[in-house]
Parts: sequence; structure tokens; C-alpha cells
Amino acid sequence: MQNLKKIIFSALTFTLFLNVNAPANSTEREVKVYSGRHYNTDRGVYKQFAKETGIKVRLIEAAGISLIERLRREGKNSQADLILLVDAARITNAAKSGLLQSINSSSLEKDVPVGLKDPGKEWYALTRRVRVMVANPKVVDVSKIKDYTDLANPSLKGKVCLRNRKSPYNQSLVANQIVNKGQSKTKAWLNGMMANVSQPFFPGDIAIIRAVSKKKCGVGIVNHYYVARMLAGINGRRDSLYAKRTSVITPNPAHVNISAGGIAKYAKNKSEAIKLLEFLASPEGSKGLAAPTFEHPLKEVNQNEIVKNFGEFTPDKVTTEDLGINNSLAIRLMKDAGWK
Repeated sequence: MQNLKKIIFSALTFTLFLNVNAPANSTEREVKVYSGRHYNTDRGVYKQFAKETGIKVRLIEAAGISLIERLRREGKNSQADLILLVDAARITNAAKSGLLQSINSSSLEKDVPVGLKDPGKEWYALTRRVRVMVANPKVVDVSKIKDYTDLANPSLKGKVCLRNRKSPYNQSLVANQIVNKGQSKTKAWLNGMMANVSQPFFPGDIAIIRAVSKKKCGVGIVNHYYVARMLAGINGRRDSLYAKRTSVITPNPAHVNISAGGIAKYAKNKSEAIKLLEFLASPEGSKGLAAPTFEHPLKEVNQNEIVKNFGEFTPDKVTTEDLGINNSLAIRLMKDAGWK
């Protein structure tokens, strides 16, 4: 029975294949992508790549942690050529686990800014996400909330909504604070914020935006594009109305996270995988991924009016590598503070 459950789980989680056809007169070159990015709009970028290069893209999508577990289980028998993951901790942990390989690419070195790529050349960022705060002006004084640390203010007791500790986005935010403020100040911030939390901890960012809108709490922390998607009506009219009741607060400087890619350690189509990674990180590719998902490309801001209305942001100087290095400590401090 246990084996049967594993088979069913694997089938449900991992067998979404996308065969992006190359031109009919092309050779049968291909690249197999394991992706933790769950956006249908990414497929248009893959199709453009196939059209320009004649390289067929085969896609398997799943949650990032599931992909990492699968890669570990498959070992040398893995079919993955290119691995795409969301969040700094996930991509850096994949590298630490020996699932990626170092490559040499002048294109990637040119197109991906310093701080958004691995010094060991095992992974490169593709898009950027800003961790913002979303507040209900009818519940809290928005003018007094400017930074993540303000959520520890006793005046917000019972008014703070947070996603659960398992969220890699929150883990990276705490890692960011460790680098910026030091371990002692981060502990104090966590303890103060936990004292203000309105239970329960939420499973996702969208649930937080809805709760803030409904006055179940006054302020929460989310990735900016979740609010943008709701405002744009991607999730339906009701969610659009919910989002319109909230205000987005972008700290300055802001914590910026990424989605990123790296070449699988046992890639059988390595040269094709490098070409695709170069394409995705190029100005054209990064914009192609980011524009429809309301993320930010690597070197500019998303020009969608909804995102522009969130205001300009200045990324802080914490590198993606720093976030990965401090991930384990961040999780421990979160647990000690009672972040469930």
C-alpha cells in the first residue's frame, strides 16, 4: 500500500510534460526542464526559444521542494537538464546538495547582475520579487508602517498576519534581516512581531491579502506580484475587490528574492540547457518571464501600471548567496520565536 501511495504521488506531482515543438525542419535536439515556476505564461517563452533555436523543450512542473527530492532520488538516472526554482534558499540548497554543476557562460555573466548569481557559477537569477507589506487603512495607521521591523511595534498587537514558517519567502526575509541587522536585533524583531500575530499562520500569500481586506488582521507580508495578480483580476472579480481595499507598503530599501536556474549535475543535454538558461536570463527572456506574472526582470522594473503604482523600490545589498547561507539559522530563530 505504501508503494502504491508513492506511485500515485509521483504521478500527480511530476508527470506534467510540456512538449514545445521546434520547427519541422529542425534536428531532434531537446532540453528537459524541471521547473518550480508554476506559470502557464512561461510556456510562451519556451516556444519562442524553440522557434529561434530549433531546440525542443520538455517541461516537468512541481513544487520546488518536490523537484529537489526527486532529483536526489533519481541521482545519475535523472532526466533533468535544467532546473528552475523559486526562492534563494531553494536554489542555493540545490547547489549545496550537489544537484547542480558549474558552467562557463559569458552571456550569463553579462546579463545577470552581481549579487543575483552564484560565485561558483552553478545558478543564475531569472526574475526578481519584492517582499512587501499589505495593510488595511481602516485597521492600522499605514503612515506608521514603513519597514518590516515596524511590525514588532506593540501598537499592532493582534493585527499582524503571517504566512507559516515553512514559507521559503519568509525564511529568506528573516535571513535578510540577519545579514542587515545582526542576529540579536533579528531575534528581538521576531519576538516582537510574534507577540503581534493574529492566529492562525496562513498557508499562502493570497490568503493573507484576503484576511487583511476582510479586517481579520491589519497588515501582512507578501510578495508584490500576488497583490498585482489579484488587482488585475487574474483570480477573479472578488479577489480584485479584496485587493483594492488594501494598501501596498514597499520598504526602502526592500528585500528582493528571485527565481533562478541552474544546469543539472547529470544533464544529458548540457549545451542545449545552457542555451536555454542564457535565453531565459537575457533581457528578452527575463522580461518574457516577468511581465505577465507581474514579477520584475533582472535589470528593470515591471512596466505594468499596477506594479508601477506600488512605487519605486531600492533593493538592499544582501546577496542571494547571503540568503542561502543564513537559511538554517533563520529557520531556527523563527522556531525559537514561536513562528509556526
